[in-house]
Order: sequence, then structure tokens, then C-alpha cells
Amino acid sequence: MATKDRVGAFVLAGGKSSRMGRAKGLLPFAGKPLIVHLARLVESASEAPIIIGPPSEYGGFGFRTIADDQENLGPLGGISTALRVASREWNLIVGCDLPFLTQEWLAFLISRARTSYADVVIPVNERGYEPLCAMYRRRGRAAIAAALDRGVRKVTDGLAELALAPIALAKWKAFDAQGRLFKNINTMEDYEQACRALTPPRSDGGKRANR
Repeated sequence: MATKDRVGAFVLAGGKSSRMGRAKGLLPFAGKPLIVHLARLVESASEAPIIIGPPSEYGGFGFRTIADDQENLGPLGGISTALRVASREWNLIVGCDLPFLTQEWLAFLISRARTSYADVVIPVNERGYEPLCAMYRRRGRAAIAAALDRGVRKVTDGLAELALAPIALAKWKAFDAQGRLFKNINTMEDYEQACRALTPPRSDGGKRANR
């Protein structure tokens, strides 16, 4: 795939997961840790991603792992770290807690960025921007770092000085009519619901065959 040698990729896993009570990326999902599920999904549409998070937790899964440049800066700090180490001009950055993402959607997002003059190609829903599944130009790092230095922590506020190219709700819903692409996991209830929604039904209807 030509896209693979044109864009970088990162999975952000540096959050505290305070509402979950444990590291989200280590939750078992589809037979593997959630961080591995997301990293392999991202890799299917780009080059192998770099995980931005504690190497002590995520360094053993076969993906390059880098700690946040500075702790406790939230996702905006993770984006800044990713763009600092990025070697590509365009970079796919996603959160580690988005189990409903698909390869088809990520490929579309990457293709939109490759023809854009903006700094960030970012989907939009009824609530606003979805910055934790977006494409970022490496050159945007200076403005993001400056925002962090001013004390900005909200991701969308940190992008205020950058040129954004929105992807409208109607466009991305073509990849998910139920509107769940960006539904993230914050609580155990969210996690359990995602597991149920994404686990294929057993062919025997959930009944064990008589022996």
C-alpha cells in the first residue's frame, strides 16, 4: 500500500484512566490487550505505529514505545510528543480507547490528508471535533507546544492556531451508520458494552453441543 510509506502513526496511551481505575490499553479485547488491537488496526492502514505512553506498561508488545515528554499534560501533551518524534510530514494520531475504529475509515482519513493543505484533518460530530482520531502535520507541533506552555490542556483549544480541515459527520458516518467510530472507553461499563457489541455471535447460538 503506497500510504504506508507516506504517513507516520501514533497511538496515545499516556492517560491516567482515572475513571476506569486501570490502564485502558491493557484491558483484554478480542483475545489481546486493547493497545495491541488498536496498534495492529492502525498498522493495517499506515506504517507500524509508535505508542506514546509508559514503556514499562506498553513496551513489551512489539511496537516502539516512547514516554510523554512531560507527564500530566493530557492528550495534547501526547500529540506534542508524537509530532516531536515524527519523521513523516503527515501523522495519524489516535487514542488507545477507540475500539470501534475500522481500517476502511482510517484509510479514508489518511487519503483525505494527503490531498489537504491544512495542518490537521479532523472529523466532526454533533459535539464538535474528534481530535483523537485525526491526521496532523508535523509542522503543527510548534503551535501546540506553545499552547501547552501557556497552560492550555484542552486539545481543541490547543489546535486554535492551526488550519483545520473538518470531515463532516455525513462523510464519516458512511463508514459507521451507527455513529460509534469515535465512541471511547472511559468506564468498565463502556468497556463491557464495547466487548459485547464487537464480539461475533457464536455459530451455535451460544449453546454447547450435546456430547
